[in-house]
Amino acid sequence: MSKTTRPWYGHDFGLSFRMFITMLLLAALYLGFVAILIAMRVGIPLLIVIIGALAFSQFFFSDQLVLLSTGARRVTAQAAPELHKTVERLAQIADLPKPSIAIMPTRMPNSFATGRSPKTAVITVTQGLLDRLDAPELEAVLAHEMTHIKNHDVAVITIASFFAMIASFIVQQFFFFGFAMEEDRGRGRGNGGQAIMIIWLASIVVWAISYVLIRTLSRYREYAADRGSAILTGHPGYLASALQKINLSMARSSQRDLRKAEAFNAFFIFPAVRKDSFMEMLSTHPSLEHRIRYLEKLQSEIDKK
Repeated sequence: MSKTTRPWYGHDFGLSFRMFITMLLLAALYLGFVAILIAMRVGIPLLIVIIGALAFSQFFFSDQLVLLSTGARRVTAQAAPELHKTVERLAQIADLPKPSIAIMPTRMPNSFATGRSPKTAVITVTQGLLDRLDAPELEAVLAHEMTHIKNHDVAVITIASFFAMIASFIVQQFFFFGFAMEEDRGRGRGNGGQAIMIIWLASIVVWAISYVLIRTLSRYREYAADRGSAILTGHPGYLASALQKINLSMARSSQRDLRKAEAFNAFFIFPAVRKDSFMEMLSTHPSLEHRIRYLEKLQSEIDKK
């Protein structure tokens, strides 16, 4: 089968610049955090080993863990031929190996991609998504997930979250961490209670700021995936229509169903948001209105070509 190509309608330099600045701020924040830990003579190698093991597990086994947690099951080409054909066609356009496909047995329409690399990637769609979207809309959603794979977003967010995980670990394990430092002080290597409080307060600040920055980065990655969908399909309006249908179904979902799905919001194409959830600044996704506006802008760019 010959490879299908799709023209690239320029780069969104504004979006790329905002992602670069966010990553730069995260790097500066983490460097400052490491400097504080070194100044307080914290056993950084031990922390890195502990958090590194957690990050390794998340990075290498996230696809299996997410599929297991959501109840999604991989499907063969015989079980879902049209779905496989669409994914295969998009993979050729995106110049990627064809990812595995899974279906999550829930009426809530949604999708997500996971996997540490294109070779291990899995695209999951819910049964509700298959039931509610027509073929062009479903293709646009799958193209969005294909772009996440193309952009290595799972790896990007995992790397960006590494030192945030260290800060979170220190905050959550404060009493154990403080006891360990007190033991060091007894052997003449620690800095006492003052050092413990400085490290704990610094960890809270780093965790809080990184929480906002990582979610900001996640929103930019969603915009980039929306852009990729528009380019792969050539029709931004299909994704806009799909997002509107998903949003309408979310609004009709019970609070109980939304509560169950919220744990996987970072993966979903559209977050399951309850009425009492935080504002968009703390969300992993842009608002529907902003995404529609961005897709309309992309449509105008394509129409000018």
